[in-house]
Amino acid sequence: MSTFFSDTAWICLAVPTVLCGTVYCKYKKSSGQLWNWMVCLAGLCAVCLLILSPFWGLIFLSLSCFLMYTYLSGQELLPVDQKAVLVTGGDCGLGHALCKYLDELGFTVFAGVLNENGPGAEELRRTCSPRLSVLQMDVTKPVQIKDAYCKVAAMLQDRGLWAVVNNAGVLGFPSEGELLPMTDYKQCMAVNFFGTVEVTKTFLPLLRKSKGRLVNVSSMGGGAPMAKLASYGSSKAAVTMFSSVMRIELSKWGIKVVSIQPGGFRTSIAGTSDKWEKLEKDILDHLPAEVQEDYGQDYILSQRNFLLFINSEASTDFSPVLRDIQHAISAKSPFAYYTPGKGAYLWLCLAFYLPIGIYNYLIERNFGKDKPMPRALSMPNYKRKAT
Repeated sequence: MSTFFSDTAWICLAVPTVLCGTVYCKYKKSSGQLWNWMVCLAGLCAVCLLILSPFWGLIFLSLSCFLMYTYLSGQELLPVDQKAVLVTGGDCGLGHALCKYLDELGFTVFAGVLNENGPGAEELRRTCSPRLSVLQMDVTKPVQIKDAYCKVAAMLQDRGLWAVVNNAGVLGFPSEGELLPMTDYKQCMAVNFFGTVEVTKTFLPLLRKSKGRLVNVSSMGGGAPMAKLASYGSSKAAVTMFSSVMRIELSKWGIKVVSIQPGGFRTSIAGTSDKWEKLEKDILDHLPAEVQEDYGQDYILSQRNFLLFINSEASTDFSPVLRDIQHAISAKSPFAYYTPGKGAYLWLCLAFYLPIGIYNYLIERNFGKDKPMPRALSMPNYKRKAT
């Protein structure tokens, strides 16, 4: 009897190993999300073997692996077949790289740009195939979005639009929420959230024709709270929730909705040094006197160091994001969420599952090293001047 159980256990262990190995080898280049699934499965394996008896634990694991294999086997990419994709924010950074990438794959690309005469737009025209069209589209201006829709509809005629990738976004100036002027909050919401909603609502009639894909680029910061990202993180959290609601509502039309939550990638979203100086001046000009006195000007100006820190930690290799967006656009059954980038999936899991106190401690340890303190906290005998 013991031999039977021993043999059965080895068989149960071999089955999921072979299934997972097969899936991983076949689809490892299509999406980084697959690796996250494998990590979760390993965790499930450990939990099963600890809680259940070895025999039933392995039986349960084998069943889980079989179901995952069945699901992931539907991850083959559909043929391009001249499918048309609209990408917003194509001037620079991730959107610019995505337009080029999709063009190389054979998609018909509509690149929405903030400035159709800018260097980013000109480079797309020069380096990409005739399938790519540059469209003037500031996502904060409904007139430009409607005009872009008319041009896309005229070019596609009755084909329909296969995918919309809402990528356009701004970061603002990373600083503490109390220090940020309301203009920063409003700009982040206007571009990152309301722009996404406006583009989505305008182009949905074309997506219904094709039963295509709506892909919204959110952020790890929209699900995992990060200090100094109050305006940006809040706008991206709104994008994530909007995507989740639309996923439910658009399923009856056959439209699949995907949320991309990247980690840190070095794009031009942070702006230039000149822009930082202007934003610093705006902060100092709009702060109430008592707030500026409590924090101190040195502390306020030191906020720029966080931009330097995130740039130094960010990856310059966009390929994980590009592959995940390609998978979201092309897979028969795309995932609802993708978390490309180093640590993105881990931090989202920690934010969701850990007690708040432990999560805050980890954030302080990883992102709050050697940080300065506001003047009122760094000087024990500090007293604010009477006003």
